[in-house]
Amino acid sequence: MQRSDRYQARYNAWLKQGAHGELVTNFYKACHYKKAGIACSYRVQLIEERNRQGVILFYAPTIDATEFSYFFDFLKDQVLQQGYQLHSTDKRKLKHERYTQDTETYLLTPLPANLPGTAICNQLYGNILIDFTRVNQHAGYIRFITDTFTDTYFSAPLPFSDLLTNVLQLTEN
Repeated sequence: MQRSDRYQARYNAWLKQGAHGELVTNFYKACHYKKAGIACSYRVQLIEERNRQGVILFYAPTIDATEFSYFFDFLKDQVLQQGYQLHSTDKRKLKHERYTQDTETYLLTPLPANLPGTAICNQLYGNILIDFTRVNQHAGYIRFITDTFTDTYFSAPLPFSDLLTNVLQLTEN
């Protein structure tokens, strides 16, 4: 997936102006509220399976659609800062009888490294899949998921909650 120079410039301005702060903070809080069973104005769904942890972040009319698109790229950029590399991107269009679904996907993998002093591959949080789905060209949701390995050649995965904190909790520099 290639972003146009215009899109990239606007995305960078969005970051520089700090416009992302409220959106990022609200989704971070929503994830914790959902886990605690507390109602929140931002809708999220937690994914808690054996080797797969994640969250689905739903678009709402109170969110600017362009900012939601920028948020998708923001998540990718934040994961890259956690010791990951962009492994692949994908763009799919599915035409259903009553609607069209467009999905953009980033697959990020840990940079190859062993745990210090071992021959065990450090999987960090596992492979990370981030996808953004639009329905009839309207923002729908962003899915943010880790897939981990249970093989003895891989380290135990770091907790997904730590990844959420590292990616969504903004700190002042």
